[in-house]
Amino acid sequence: HALAALRVFVIDGGRDVDFLERVFQKLLLNFTWWLNRQDPDGNNLFAGGFLGLDNISPVDRSHLPPGTRLEQADGTAWMAFYAAAMLVLALVLADRDPVYEDMVVKFLEQFALITDALADSGLYDPHDGFFYDQLHGPDGVTTAIRVQTLVGVIPALPAVSIPERDSARAERLRKRFARRIRQGEPDHAWRVRGEGASRRLLVSVPTEEQLRTLLATLFDEDAFLSPHGLRSVSKRFQEPYTLPGMPDAVIEYEPAESRTAMYGGNSNWRGPIWFPVNYLIIEALERYHHYYGDSFMVECPTGSGRLMNLKAVAEDLTSRQVGLFMPDESGRRPCHGTDRR
Repeated sequence: HALAALRVFVIDGGRDVDFLERVFQKLLLNFTWWLNRQDPDGNNLFAGGFLGLDNISPVDRSHLPPGTRLEQADGTAWMAFYAAAMLVLALVLADRDPVYEDMVVKFLEQFALITDALADSGLYDPHDGFFYDQLHGPDGVTTAIRVQTLVGVIPALPAVSIPERDSARAERLRKRFARRIRQGEPDHAWRVRGEGASRRLLVSVPTEEQLRTLLATLFDEDAFLSPHGLRSVSKRFQEPYTLPGMPDAVIEYEPAESRTAMYGGNSNWRGPIWFPVNYLIIEALERYHHYYGDSFMVECPTGSGRLMNLKAVAEDLTSRQVGLFMPDESGRRPCHGTDRR
């Protein structure tokens, strides 16, 4: 909702601040509801099945075994995304009314709390460079769901690049932010780049190193990268993955219709290209490029030796998506059946 409000505001020319303000007030209530209802332990790690990509897990997230608790990498990251979008809304509103500067600080703080929780949770595996859900059983045993899906990519989506004038606003309101930003102290949520008027603040979940490692997996043609965009499940899982200790909890790469009745007949979470998340990934890459600039280069595809900045990668993914939905010379659209691989 917050992202949609921002997009409508921008498409309309960035003029209707009253609209943005009305939406913001309603979203404040909604954001608080999610905090109260889907963070049962009060540790800023969220669950609730439908809060994330509910059909993408080998387990039925909305109907867990008795006494079992799930910590969702994607559900938690969606809340960080929500906080980041609310931060941008507050920044726009604060340009007209300084009262909203308190809301800027509120959502900076909330984003930092969620990011700190993710960093300390163990959901990120430094060996794989990927985020995984964790299942906590009634016996106290914690099991990582080590299947690479869009669950592990969602934490890279919340990223806001804030120019000097807005980071200075946060500094003015809260001295502790000013100290962190000015001294460049290590922090899970903040990164600072540039000097003087060119200085920018990046609010994001992954560090630069984590982002590079995650993107290397994301742009691997044997994993997520396909001719038509990014798959929902890594192609490496053509061999089914079974959750240890739960023989019925199985997931595999399914490029077209789902073969698992519980997840419906045609679930975009189980392998095919799901264009809404592809769109969000493309936008995130553009925001990272806005902060890191042309010096941040990655291989695309991974292993090809072809280095590209993140803006160029975003353009490449966009062209793949256009190819997915545009008809060919015969008028046939290539996004049906197994063509969705």
